[in-house]
Amino acid sequence: MAPTDENGRVGPQAPPSGPTPPTRPPAGTAPSARMPRWLPRAMVLALALVGAFQLGTWAFHQVIGLLINILIAFFLALAAEPAVSRMAARGIRRGFATFLVFFGLLIVFAGFFTLLGSMLAGQIIKMIEGFPQYLDSVINWVNTTFHTDLRRVDIQEGLLHSDWLRKYAQNSAAGVLDVSTQVLGGLFQLLTIGLFSFYFAADGPRLRRALCSILPPARQAEVLRAWEIAVDKTGGYLYSRGLMALISGVAHYVLLQVLGIPYAPVLAVWVGVVSQFIPTIGTYLAGALPMLIAFTVDPWYALWVLIFVVVYQQFENYVLQPKLTSKTVDIHPAVAFGSVIAGTALLGAVGALISIPAVATLQAFLGAYVKRYDVTDDPRVHGHRRRGEGPNPLTRARQLWTRARERTAGPGEGSR
Repeated sequence: MAPTDENGRVGPQAPPSGPTPPTRPPAGTAPSARMPRWLPRAMVLALALVGAFQLGTWAFHQVIGLLINILIAFFLALAAEPAVSRMAARGIRRGFATFLVFFGLLIVFAGFFTLLGSMLAGQIIKMIEGFPQYLDSVINWVNTTFHTDLRRVDIQEGLLHSDWLRKYAQNSAAGVLDVSTQVLGGLFQLLTIGLFSFYFAADGPRLRRALCSILPPARQAEVLRAWEIAVDKTGGYLYSRGLMALISGVAHYVLLQVLGIPYAPVLAVWVGVVSQFIPTIGTYLAGALPMLIAFTVDPWYALWVLIFVVVYQQFENYVLQPKLTSKTVDIHPAVAFGSVIAGTALLGAVGALISIPAVATLQAFLGAYVKRYDVTDDPRVHGHRRRGEGPNPLTRARQLWTRARERTAGPGEGSR
């Protein structure tokens, strides 16, 4: 019976003995699920990493052109390093020595392109003046061969009143601004490369000291050795390119002189320089100009020039270039060819130009840390097989014939 107080009201009952049962939540309410404390921080960190990656990717794509220009300027500075160092060793200030080297190169290239431009302008004027005669000869050949009655006046009027010429003139007028923009962009890019290469060559010792100051002494020696290897390999690569340009120029000069093409020396120098120092499209640019000049003399001469350019290019790609590159840059011809393909795939024309000296530098630097052993005096090293080793060729042929018959034979036939 429940206890009562003095007023007769029922008092609170005492809790029963034993453990207290768990209280249930009110009906209609779900149990509370708390978010882990680390989850908001992880989400914020993930979003920050994604944003930083996107920002870095955008920034890299914005400055990739500048990075490529700096890479080209660095290799140009490495190529000019031997001449600048020799002049600095004789007491000339390094900055003034760098100025003399680059100014000399500028004078050479400016004189060459000025002479080439004047020659090209003269030939274009000559072609324009002689165009009616070429057109008359073509019309006479067509009339004689196909028994037609074409006249130059009718062809000229048809061209002047054609829709194709009007559309071409409109597109050309609209594209003048684009061409001007590309020309200005190219000049600015050349100026950027020239300035960076001048600074790299003039402040080469300061740059090396700044790089070595953040490295321990053991690493400093490795960096300086890698720098010297890069200078040697880049110089060797330019030497090989210059030698191939000389051989190409002499070969094309002989052809142009035999055909009686005017301006043969200048055209030969053009072919040698452009085909070797402008990658990928240099061969086509180099061969187009001699063909154009040869066409003004005789159209058949242009065909002979085209055939010679194609044949010589194959000889240079598969015979001359691998041998000269492997001797001057000291890499295997297959490695040189593969590095050019890889460089073209990564950086285009710039990669094709700098891939061989970069791979040669890397190979020479890593070769100093690869431990080599003496090769055993075994004939198999030279591709020779020891006499008496392995079965006789006739016996081996019989074994192969027997195995083939056993495979083709059925299980019942093989058990007989």
